[in-house]
Amino acid sequence: MDFLLQNFWALTITGLVLGAVYALVALGYTLVYGVLRLINFAHSEVWMWGSFAAVWTLTAVGAGRASSGLGVAGYIVLGTVAAMAVSGLIALGLEFIAYRPLRKRNAPPLIALISAIGASYVLSEAMGLRDKPFELFGGTDDLQAYVGRPREAAVLPALLESSTVFRFGDYDVKNIDLIILISAVVMMIILDQFVRRSRLGRGIRASAQDPEAAALMGVNRDAVVRMTFLLGGLMAGAAAMLYLLKIGDTKYNAGFLLGIKAFTAAVLGGIGNLRGALLGGFVLGLAENYGSALIGSQWKDVVAFLLLVVILLFRPTGLLGESLGRARA
Repeated sequence: MDFLLQNFWALTITGLVLGAVYALVALGYTLVYGVLRLINFAHSEVWMWGSFAAVWTLTAVGAGRASSGLGVAGYIVLGTVAAMAVSGLIALGLEFIAYRPLRKRNAPPLIALISAIGASYVLSEAMGLRDKPFELFGGTDDLQAYVGRPREAAVLPALLESSTVFRFGDYDVKNIDLIILISAVVMMIILDQFVRRSRLGRGIRASAQDPEAAALMGVNRDAVVRMTFLLGGLMAGAAAMLYLLKIGDTKYNAGFLLGIKAFTAAVLGGIGNLRGALLGGFVLGLAENYGSALIGSQWKDVVAFLLLVVILLFRPTGLLGESLGRARA
C-alpha cells in the first residue's frame, strides 16, 4: 500500500497511457460484436501486423535521423498511416476469407468463433515464419532487416527522445505519454462522431439494432460489415503505432496477450459500446497498475483477468451496458 500511495500519480498516468492503447484495440471487438454478434479473436493479429508495418516502413525510409520536431512528426505520421493501411487491409481480408463465406451459409456462431481462432493462429504464425518463403528464392540476405530472426522482436527505429513536459504530482509527464493519450482520445471522438452522425455510421447502428429491418430500409449489410471491419482495423493500426512509441518493439505473438486484454476492456466497458471501450481501457490500465503496486508486478496479468471474471459475474453487460444498436444519435 505504501508503494501505491508514494507513486500514485505515476501509476495513474502510465495506467491511462496503457489503457488508451487497450481502448483503441477494443474498438475492433466492440464494432464487430455490435453488428455480427461475433467475437473476432483474430483482431489481435490485425493489430500485430500493423505494428510490423510501422516498423518496416520506418526502417525502410531510414527513420530516426530527423533533426527537427517536424521531421519526427512526419515519421510518426508515416508510421501511423502505414500501420492503419495494413491493419485495415488485413481486417478486410479476414472478413472476406474467414467470415463472409460462413455468413452466406448462415453458419452457427460457434463455427465463426472457431474460424476466428484459426485465423488468429494463421496470421500469427505467418508472421513468425515469414523468412521461409524467401529462403526458397535466396532473398533472405537482402531483406535481413525485415525477415531475419522472425521469432524475435522487431525494434522500432528511435524516433523521439523521451523528455519531461511538466510534473504532475510525483510523476514527470513525458511527451510520449501526452502524444498517446491525446491521439487516442481524439481518434475515439472522431470514430464516435462518425458512427453517430454519418450515413454509414447510421447504417452500422441500424444493422446492429435490427439487421432485417435495416435491410428492408435499403441498408447494404455487406457494405456495413466491410466498413465495420475496416474501422476496427484502422483503429488497431493507430493503436499499434502508439504502442510502439511507448514499448519500442513488437513480436509475431505480441498480439495474443494484448488482444485478450483489449477484449477484457471491451467487455468491461460494455461490448458493443464505443464509449464503453474507452472507459474499459482506462479502467483496465489503472487496475493493472494499482494491482501490481499492491501485490507485485508479476501478478499484473492476473489482475486483468480477475477483473474480467468479476465483471462477467456481477455485471455481464459491462459498466455502461449499452449496445451499439441502441446508441443515441
